[in-house]
Amino acid sequence: MKRSFQSTVYVIFVLVTFIALAKAFMVYENPFNIYENPLVWLALIGFVLVVVLKEVVHSLALKRATELQNEKDGILPEDPNLWIKKLLVKWTRAKSIENEEEIVLDHDYDGIKELDNALPPWWIYMFYATILFAVVYLVRFHVLDGDTQIMEYDKAVAEARAALKEYKSTATDLITAENVVLLTDEKDLNRGRAVFNLNCASCHLKDGGGSIGPNLTDEYWILGGGLKNVFNTIYNGGRDGKGMIAWNKTLKAADIAKVSSYVISLQGTTPEKAKAAQGEKWEEE
Repeated sequence: MKRSFQSTVYVIFVLVTFIALAKAFMVYENPFNIYENPLVWLALIGFVLVVVLKEVVHSLALKRATELQNEKDGILPEDPNLWIKKLLVKWTRAKSIENEEEIVLDHDYDGIKELDNALPPWWIYMFYATILFAVVYLVRFHVLDGDTQIMEYDKAVAEARAALKEYKSTATDLITAENVVLLTDEKDLNRGRAVFNLNCASCHLKDGGGSIGPNLTDEYWILGGGLKNVFNTIYNGGRDGKGMIAWNKTLKAADIAKVSSYVISLQGTTPEKAKAAQGEKWEEE
């Protein structure tokens, strides 16, 4: 009676849920859109889970009933892990405790005896593998003069440098100190001014007169003037230990080009508080 009642409830649940989902699919314009109709998806997932769970429970119940019947009939079930035990015995050659008398040696110290266990096959095979590896290594690196790790590293670095050089020679959007050009467009200079005010004004002041950093409006430069030198100084940083940090990890090359052009545009201006000249006078060649 109980089983038939559960089956009836299950069948009713399946029919009602199926009809409700079918109507939802017909009513909604995009029933499978999870963002518009999440309830439809929740109902569908719940329906599938209930069906699957019911089948799993039914399968487990049948399995348990079969085991009980086998126990009643005196049928011993086969050990499901028997193949694992056979594999372990084969790969370890271990003797069971009942058969250890066959491999007991005559050594006896204070009641402690020694077993003459064979080496496990997996250990022997690994040992043979190391011998084979040693032979191949000997022939490869000492007979045929193969490349050592250092030689392989040097070759890889040389190939990477060659690939980088080729890329730099063909890349149209790669800006370096060698190919940077002076930007005079108002939009580029405004971007350069914004970058300068955000990152450089704390040391050079907004008008470039200099504070912690040197004056950028005069003709004297510590690391050389001109667009290429200014770009290189911003990109790679100033003097070690006491100069400006390298900005290549913070700013894009395009922004460094724009701020470099803006710095060049400050030449000849009159800041409010100009710092004394530093470095050497720069003259364009």
